[in-house]
Amino acid sequence: MKIIAFAEQRDNKFKKPAFEVVKAARRVADQTGGEVVAVVVGSGVRSIAPELGGYGAHKVVVVEDARLALYSSTAYATIVAGVAKTQAANVVLLPATAMGKDLAPRIAVKLDAGLAADCTALTVDQGDILATRPVYAGKALTEIRVKSPVKVFSLRPNVFTAGTSSGGTAPVEVVEVPLTEQDFRSIVKEVKQSSAKLDVAEADIIVTGGRGLKGPENFAMIEELAATLGGAVGASRAVVDAGWRPHDEQVGQTGKTVSPSLYIAVAVSGAIQHLAGMSSSKYIVAVNRDKDAPIFQVASYGIVADAFEIIPALSAEVKKLLGKQ
Repeated sequence: MKIIAFAEQRDNKFKKPAFEVVKAARRVADQTGGEVVAVVVGSGVRSIAPELGGYGAHKVVVVEDARLALYSSTAYATIVAGVAKTQAANVVLLPATAMGKDLAPRIAVKLDAGLAADCTALTVDQGDILATRPVYAGKALTEIRVKSPVKVFSLRPNVFTAGTSSGGTAPVEVVEVPLTEQDFRSIVKEVKQSSAKLDVAEADIIVTGGRGLKGPENFAMIEELAATLGGAVGASRAVVDAGWRPHDEQVGQTGKTVSPSLYIAVAVSGAIQHLAGMSSSKYIVAVNRDKDAPIFQVASYGIVADAFEIIPALSAEVKKLLGKQ
């Protein structure tokens, strides 16, 4: 079995899900006697490619072009599918990030492959891959066996542990994939970052505020707790719709799907759309005045209390424990 692992990078730095995908690919390869070929696409990315060997890549294929400095869904799909064909790959793994979710179906079409999206587990059964993914807005899990000769899987970030690098490197092969102007009919023209804040999709700790906070000014205590814990700030859809917080912080079915080690939901009722985006978190702590709030059904720990009393006290206690006072 030959496995292609797409390693996502931005500004010539690998995103955390890139290491998770390569490591997941290596675990499968070790059970099937297969080979992991990582694929890196961009401009000037050759220098960072070898480090993927520390996460399990047997080889790294690099495709560079000045036009690939910014993401192009059509060009990237052409490249990854082209490399998969050249390498005679049976499996393609991608992260279920915003980029990966856009790429996966495009690559699947080009390879005439079946696709299992947003997977939370991969197991090997009789030499084949069995994927687990959430269904019914996260209320249940289903196991999927893709029957096409070539299979595509996208993996939910933060679920597949990358661990630390072994320090090893992998041989790098720079290849050319013919690209035409048609391949660049869709391209990102500019990327603007509002701040250097931690992305909720990659954060290991998230503190999310809901409509029960009553106003945008009260998110200051959410920000303080998140900063104290070294985590990211999240928001419910109601909060984003009200204009209290930016959309890139929204967690849920119409926002970002997250799987942190710790998810603290403050004044979040827990609508099904929100639960679909965070129910796979390892530990969930809910703070809500309503003891019947749906969020308590998925919470590991629940605090029925006024958030305006609990959160400042919790922040103060965490600061004491961490010696930040």
